[in-house]
Amino acid sequence: MVEDRTATQVIVVGAGPVGLMLAGELRLAGADVVVLEKLTAPTTESRASTLHARTMEILDSRGLLRPLGAVPNDPRGHFGGIPLDLTLPGRHPGQWKVPQTRIEELLGEWARDLGADIRRGHELTGLTVTADHADAAVRLPDGTTKFYRAAYVVGCDGENSAVRRLGGFGFPGADATRELLRADVAGIDIPDRRFQRLAGGLAIAARRPDGVTRVMVHEFGARPRGTQPRFQDIADSWKRVTGEDIGHGTPLWVNSFGDASRQAVRYRDQRLFLAGDAAHQKMPIGGQALNLGLQDAVNLGWKLAAQVRGRAPDGLLDSYHDERHAVGRRTLSNIRAQAMLLLGSAEVDAVRQVFAELAGESENVRTHLAGMISGLDIRYDVGPGRHPLLGRRLPHGDITVNGSTVTTASLLRTGRGVLLLLPGDEARREALRALAAPYADLVDTVTATSASGLSEDITPDTGALLVRPDSHVVWADSENTDITTALNRWFGRPPRAHRTPAVRRDPAPVRAPASATAKKNRRTHMSRLMGKTALVTGSSRGMGRATALRLAQEGALVAVHYSASREAADEVVALIEKDGGRAFAVRAELGVDGDVHELFLGLENGLRERTGNTDLDILVNNAGAMGGVKPEDTTPEQFDRLFAINAKAPFFLIQRALKNMPDGGRIINITSGLTRFANPDEIAYAMTKGAVDQLALHYAKLLGPRNITINSVAPGITRNDNPVFAMPEVVEQMAQLSAFNRVGEPEDVADVVAFLATDEARWITGSFVDATGGTLLG
Repeated sequence: MVEDRTATQVIVVGAGPVGLMLAGELRLAGADVVVLEKLTAPTTESRASTLHARTMEILDSRGLLRPLGAVPNDPRGHFGGIPLDLTLPGRHPGQWKVPQTRIEELLGEWARDLGADIRRGHELTGLTVTADHADAAVRLPDGTTKFYRAAYVVGCDGENSAVRRLGGFGFPGADATRELLRADVAGIDIPDRRFQRLAGGLAIAARRPDGVTRVMVHEFGARPRGTQPRFQDIADSWKRVTGEDIGHGTPLWVNSFGDASRQAVRYRDQRLFLAGDAAHQKMPIGGQALNLGLQDAVNLGWKLAAQVRGRAPDGLLDSYHDERHAVGRRTLSNIRAQAMLLLGSAEVDAVRQVFAELAGESENVRTHLAGMISGLDIRYDVGPGRHPLLGRRLPHGDITVNGSTVTTASLLRTGRGVLLLLPGDEARREALRALAAPYADLVDTVTATSASGLSEDITPDTGALLVRPDSHVVWADSENTDITTALNRWFGRPPRAHRTPAVRRDPAPVRAPASATAKKNRRTHMSRLMGKTALVTGSSRGMGRATALRLAQEGALVAVHYSASREAADEVVALIEKDGGRAFAVRAELGVDGDVHELFLGLENGLRERTGNTDLDILVNNAGAMGGVKPEDTTPEQFDRLFAINAKAPFFLIQRALKNMPDGGRIINITSGLTRFANPDEIAYAMTKGAVDQLALHYAKLLGPRNITINSVAPGITRNDNPVFAMPEVVEQMAQLSAFNRVGEPEDVADVVAFLATDEARWITGSFVDATGGTLLG
């Protein structure tokens, strides 16, 4: 029965880097996702450690390089052990050394912050696929079985993929005939070796800054042992090849990998998909395996999200297989060639010599190999046209937008498509803006006043580029080809072509406010909050974003709080400043130890720099965690997290803010109509918001003598990034709950908050303000 199953839109099996990357991409595009991982905790094994230039560009486009921190870079790589300069034009040349454990940690935090539901200790044991859904049987740590239902299931669960096995995917190829043994060893002191070929085999050694040495060894002619090696096996092999004894060292990690080469016949079978090592097995030479998998995930994520949100054009999902299977096939081919050069004995020496000469003396050969290994030369078949960038990734460089220098990577932070209008004929640019306007829910239009920081591929006659969320160019204006055809092919027909969007988007670095008329009307009241300061928590998106914009339009200096996306907060700040207002961003993760201290440390520094003091006149407690978990599925950890973010954080934020708030201040708490309207699927969430309601009632009595008002604002069904708002029939049903026969917009709530922040609301305190559009009328 459906009631016995946990339902979501997409199930991702595997919480390694590929699965977590895919989960983040799905959430960024508005799809609900549950990640199932059989391990109860992240692995501590070293595994992969190399990121190539294309993967670094992808992380940059999602704002993930800054939290990654400084990482070692080496322009040198290799092809089958033959030294190769990997430097190519771009922001991230060469290869970058990042342990897989750090990549998993980073992507896990990102996916969770975006709302991905990651469930560890959940092992997939069965799959049933029907015409309209897929059911997954999952074994829990206690041995019981739980059932999940989704529109699609993606296997990101490695070479021994359960999704591939249970889904019956063909996986042809060759078994391993050679293997490379490897270990991370502490307490040894041996020379570093970079692919040293000796009489008996191949030896590699690299000492890390922490004193641990990674050793890899292959004995010429040795066959794979078929079992996990012991450290003693590696030490014995190392001694036979090099003559050195490492047996006294302490092994931290031991494994082996062979030169097996297999690829799934198809990456998609109806409602099942494969990505990463589940789709292709190969020797991880040169770090290509991890990079190939992450790029699979980024290609699939936005397409699958478009499908489950009901706006994917025909054939979009099939393009995942068409594009990535070809890339995988080519990568497996180059890895097989490298394995022969790397692990072959004396019989390959002549070939290695010729290859080394070609790579060293021919720039064309070097750039060809470097482009293949780095992923920078990938070009998809995206439609007609001969522009040099068509099908390739958008070059990463600087452009000027609204007087500010931004990177092309930053244009893709939202995970949406981008129409990049380049300097040129303004009449043509205006015509393209008009053609793209109906797609504003899917594609951001960005006008560049300078693109001198981009590559020579941006020819003088290139007027505009249409870019997919994965940064690949699907249309160029140099040939006056039809942009509408490209928009429909990659983004589908406009989801709401019959109505003008409530917010016209023009991001990078900023997004425009609602409508010109609304902005003009609101600016007549700018003096109402002039000289006031405001903190709006969770204001990088949604109702918080709309509230920050609204308070700034009234004249307040606004602190834009965010927990994860600095780029999104910076966009809000830039938009406020462009409109003549004042704002700054401040970060803190709420619901964790030290959250209030961290927030107010940044807040007070920002206020002091701009006003000379730390007075805070207005506090809007907007940040919150959504529910979405049925009471029977709610775990104690989920329950505690909801209360920590939604109820505990606002209480202690008020407690702390009162030290900075002058008499006559304003506190507005965003609660929910669910405290007055029953929804059994949201009991825990409604409880947290009921607790928030009590803040206004009781604090009002305490703060009355200081003329500080405190009120609750309860939104109803308000448009956000939930995929249900892309389904017209569902929106129509929700709209019928309102007295106005429509769903709410973030600006509807922001206007109520702005009123309560002004002196005109001085006689309102301790109140529950129904901002549901009449939903609670019954």
